[in-house]
Amino acid sequence: MQLSQRPSARAGVSRRAGVTVRAQAIASPVSATSPSGSKNSLANIAVLGASGYTGAEVVRLCSGHPGVKVTALTGDKQAGKSFSDVFPHLVTATNTPKLVKIDDVNFGEVDAVFCCLPHATTQEVIKKLPSTLKVVDLSADFRLRDPASYGHEHAALELQKEAVYGLTEIYRDEVRKARLLANPGCYPTCSQLPLYPLMKSKLILAEDIIIDAKSGVSGAGRAAKEANLYCEIAEGINSYAVGAHRHMPEIEQGLTEAAGHPVHISFTPHLINMSRGMQCTMYVKMAHGVTADDLRAHLAATYEGEHFVRVLPKGVMPHTRHVRGSNFCLMNVFPDRLTGRAVIISVIDNLVKGASGQGLQNLNLMMGWEETTALTQLAMFP
Repeated sequence: MQLSQRPSARAGVSRRAGVTVRAQAIASPVSATSPSGSKNSLANIAVLGASGYTGAEVVRLCSGHPGVKVTALTGDKQAGKSFSDVFPHLVTATNTPKLVKIDDVNFGEVDAVFCCLPHATTQEVIKKLPSTLKVVDLSADFRLRDPASYGHEHAALELQKEAVYGLTEIYRDEVRKARLLANPGCYPTCSQLPLYPLMKSKLILAEDIIIDAKSGVSGAGRAAKEANLYCEIAEGINSYAVGAHRHMPEIEQGLTEAAGHPVHISFTPHLINMSRGMQCTMYVKMAHGVTADDLRAHLAATYEGEHFVRVLPKGVMPHTRHVRGSNFCLMNVFPDRLTGRAVIISVIDNLVKGASGQGLQNLNLMMGWEETTALTQLAMFP
């Protein structure tokens, strides 16, 4: 089955052309073929680390994709089990293979790979994969352009140079040409989508940016951890990794690029008692003479025509429950009571737009498919 080739009406922010210049997102011909070379065959997809939450989301989303077939699922500790035994909610997903160990996957029969493996382990796996494969990495292992920023020795420096950072609406043109795609983190996605264009246009100042971020418990992963037990998280909220979260250098990298000079932020993440969802509340100083209405108008113009990023009407508050299960990002801008400051609020589903959904959005571009394929489902409510 081959996806139809229809042009997209959406436009993206070009980091080279400036924030007000928009680049048309035109679908390119489907480039994927099966290992047999048939142009009409589905693209074979392997999901590495499929026993975690992001892996399950990839499978869920791909089950509605007309151009792909999930042919390999790995989960070393769950090897040999049926996927529906590990994730019973996906029992109706047809033709899903059993979980196997990574070493048992025949990558010669695979066209593209989603890596949903733990941070600091993916680089070792990806460097052993055939260089012909398209790879979407959902870990943090290839997001930072300066290897020293990782705080540990990087095991695949040559691949690090090749990796393209996949914040789709900002780097759409680069994503199309990517072979190895570093999918952004959830907090960096939620915060950079509003902050990047405002910083690029110099409507906000690079100083005193505060990001107060909150995530559902699924953001901590599926591995059994005492801190994530029901009694540890119920009826409360708690901060973690204060002043030391790995997403801080990732956010600063993007904002530094937008500003053209170093940008440093205050960023504090919080774990909140819900399964999925994320909100970033950002406090910014505005440039002289700029108002909160100016910020909102610029974001509305920047993302006009985008399918997944929406600036809400003036005064309407973004809610995490309004993006649950979807690939959408909702945002808005409000005046602060302090003169010269504004409050920006952005919400996403941390497992979809913050991980697997954006990953599939990027793979669609990398393979030359319509960008929104298998991602147009609306949010679930209640």
